Amino acid sequence: MRLATWNVNSLRSRIDRVEAFLTRHDVDVLALQETKARLDQLPLMGLQSLGYEVAAAGTNQWNGVAVISRVGLDDVEVGFPDMPGFGDPVTQEARAIGATCGGVRVWSLYVPNGRKIDDPHYAYKLDWLARLRAAARDWSASPTALVGDWNIAPRDEDVFDIAQFKTSTHVTAPERAAFEGFLEDGYADLARPFTPEPDSYTYWDYYRQRYERNRGMRIDFLLGSPALAARTTGAFVDRDERAGKGASDHAPVVVDLAD
Repeated sequence: MRLATWNVNSLRSRIDRVEAFLTRHDVDVLALQETKARLDQLPLMGLQSLGYEVAAAGTNQWNGVAVISRVGLDDVEVGFPDMPGFGDPVTQEARAIGATCGGVRVWSLYVPNGRKIDDPHYAYKLDWLARLRAAARDWSASPTALVGDWNIAPRDEDVFDIAQFKTSTHVTAPERAAFEGFLEDGYADLARPFTPEPDSYTYWDYYRQRYERNRGMRIDFLLGSPALAARTTGAFVDRDERAGKGASDHAPVVVDLAD
């Protein structure tokens, strides 16, 4: 199975890129984040003609997650148990969707950004991660993939200049500890062993030609349960998808799993 994750930054705007990406890399399952649309707003005919099924959760313009699969799409679940909400009034955002694809439980996750360290969104982010970890402990005994935009750079080398981020979210000790908690529970970073520096960044801000200058961050991950980690045979970041007109600010990450 070839499994990929991609923060597409509007599926409606980039549907042609998604279809081409699936075909070019012969992807079986693609988890998307920031789809920025309701299911009924998504242009799905092209995907369906390619043999893919789609499960999605989203609203008009914010957040949104989806799983696209050509190897089955069963037991779709929007949100994980005890997933927290945000706002006033508190509402659950479209940040998690799970589906079973070819015997693998795939969760497409869009972890809250956190904004600033003193922002309520930062506390929400940490709470969201803690509750995801609690739920994910029960999933680790079976083939499970927790994939998506984690909005965390777990290591200093995962940002182009750690000094520039010393007062920012994404690299704080509590965020990194939250990410590390999943590894302590037995999940493994499936792509890192196959994507060494300096070609491991997955996100480049549109600001000041960050992509062209390779001033990026590694914040998109595929974490696999032990059973899934044992099946991993390769991985890569499709950096070329960040190039050109109309690109998302993220690149897809692709992992190969043996049967």
